[in-house]
Amino acid sequence: MEMPSSRWMATVASIWIQCSCGASYTFGIYSSALKSTQSYDQSTLDTVSVFKDIGANAGVLSGLLYSSVTLRNARLRGPWVVHFAGAIQCFLGYFLIWASVVGLIPRPPVPLMCLFMFLAAHSQTFFNTANVVSGLENFPDYGGTIVGIMKGFLGISGAILIQVYDTLCKGKPITYILMLALFPTFISLALMFFVRIYKATTGDDKKHLNGYSSVALVIAGYLMVLIILENVFTLPFWAQISTFILLLFLLASPLGISIKAQKEDTRRLQQTDSIASNLLTESAEQITSPKFSAAEDPIEYHQVQGGVGASSVDKTLVDAEHLNLLQAMRTVNFWLLFVAMICGMGSGLATINNMSQMGESLSYRTVEINNLVSLWSIWNFLGRFGAGYVSDYLLHTRGWARPLLMAITLATMTAGHVVIAFGFPGNLYVGSILVGICYGSQWSLMPTITSEIFGVRHMGTIFNTISIASPVGSYIFSVRVIGYIYDEEASGEDGTCHGTGCFMSSFLIMASVAFFGFLVAVALFFRTKRFYQLVVLRRLRSLNDK
Repeated sequence: MEMPSSRWMATVASIWIQCSCGASYTFGIYSSALKSTQSYDQSTLDTVSVFKDIGANAGVLSGLLYSSVTLRNARLRGPWVVHFAGAIQCFLGYFLIWASVVGLIPRPPVPLMCLFMFLAAHSQTFFNTANVVSGLENFPDYGGTIVGIMKGFLGISGAILIQVYDTLCKGKPITYILMLALFPTFISLALMFFVRIYKATTGDDKKHLNGYSSVALVIAGYLMVLIILENVFTLPFWAQISTFILLLFLLASPLGISIKAQKEDTRRLQQTDSIASNLLTESAEQITSPKFSAAEDPIEYHQVQGGVGASSVDKTLVDAEHLNLLQAMRTVNFWLLFVAMICGMGSGLATINNMSQMGESLSYRTVEINNLVSLWSIWNFLGRFGAGYVSDYLLHTRGWARPLLMAITLATMTAGHVVIAFGFPGNLYVGSILVGICYGSQWSLMPTITSEIFGVRHMGTIFNTISIASPVGSYIFSVRVIGYIYDEEASGEDGTCHGTGCFMSSFLIMASVAFFGFLVAVALFFRTKRFYQLVVLRRLRSLNDK
C-alpha cells in the first residue's frame, strides 16, 4: 500500500523546483549584456523580450504532454517526464544564449535569438505545469491553497535567483546566463522523480499545507527586508554570505514539515490498521444507504441532502467536468475566463513593464525606482499565495465561488490603476502594491477555477492556453496604449516625458479595462454559482468522511 505521506515529499520537491525556475523574471540582470554584445537597439531588445514573455506563458505543449503521460501511461506517473522536457529546454535555451554572448558560436540573427529566448522561457511552463497540476491532484480538497503555494514560490523565485546572483557572480551578468542554464536544470533533474501523483488523502492536510504557507510568508518577508537593505546600503561581502546562508536554511525548512507530516501519517496508518475490520463494516453500511456524490447524480444528491432541487441544477455545468481543450473552448465560461485574464493579467504585466519609466517621469530617485521594481515580486507573491488561501477558506466555510474573489481583485485592481493615474506623491507606491497583489492573485485563482470548471484531467492544457491572455494583454496595453500615449506626450530631446500626464490617460484606460474584467468575472460567477454549490457540498462531504 502506498504511503499517503509520499505526497508531502512530492510537495517539497515541487516547491524547490518552483524556487529555481523563475529565470524569466530576472531578464533585467543580463539584458544590457545581451544588448551590447549582439549590437541590438532598444526595439530589437524589446522584441527578444516579447518572445520571453510568450515562452513563459504559452504552455499548451506542456499541458498536452502532462495529460498524455499521466492518462495513457500510469506506470510512468507522468510529472517527471514533463520536468525532463523542461530541463532540456532550459539548458539548451540559456546555454545557446550564453554561447552567443561570449562568442562561442557566431552571432545569431535576431529571429534565432528570439527562438533561444523562447525556448529558455518556455521551460518554465513545463516545470510549473507539472508542479501545479500534480499538487492539485494530490490535494484535491485544498486546490486553492496548493496552487497558491506553488504559484507563490514561483513568484518569489526571481528574487531568490537574484540573491544567488548577488552572492555568487554579482557584476558578471554573462556568467549569470550560464548559471541559468545549469542551476534550474540540475535542480529539476535531481528532484523530478519525487514529483508523483498520490490519490490517498488524510485528515490533517490543511495543517501541514498551512505550515508550507507560513514558511513562504517568512521567506517573502525576509526577501523584502533584504531587497530594501540592499537598495539603501552597500552590504559587505560577509553580510551577503551570511544572509544567503540564512536564506538557504529557510528554503530547506519545508523538508522538516514534510518529514513531520510523514511521521504523523505513518502513526495514523498504524492506528487505522488495528481497527480495519470495524471501519470496513461501517463503510459497507454507508454504501447500502441511498447516498450519491454530486458528480454521479447531482439532482438526486441534492434531494437527499436537502439542497437545491432538480429544477435549479444546471446539469450542463456538471457534465462539463473533464473537458479537453477543444471542448472547453466551445464553452462560454472559457472565453469569459480568458477575457477576464486579458484585463487583469495584461494590465498588471503592462504596469510592471513600465514601472521604471513611471518612476522617472515622476522624478523618483533611482533607489526608489529600484525598490518599486524589486518589491513587485513580493506583492506578486502575496497575491498568488493569499488568493489561493483565502479562496479555499471562503469556499469551505461560506460557500463563496472563486470567480467572486476574482471579481473582487479585479475591482481592487481598477482602484490601483486609478491611484497610479493621478500621480500624486506616494501614489505609485500605493498603486503598485494594489496592482501587484491583484495581478498575482489572478495567477492563483485562474488555474484553480479552470480545474473546478473543466476538470483536472486536461487542466494543464486548458489553464496554459488561458495564460496566453497575459502576453496578449501586455502587448496591447504596453505597446498600443502606454507606448503610443507616452510617445505622444514626450517632449524631451531624447524622447523622454516628465509629469503626471505621461501615464495618466494610459492608466485611466487600463482602469476601465480592469473594471470591464470585473464585470466579466461577475458574469462568470453567476454562470457557475450553482456548479460551485455542488463542488462545496461534495468537498465538505469528502472531508467529513475522512
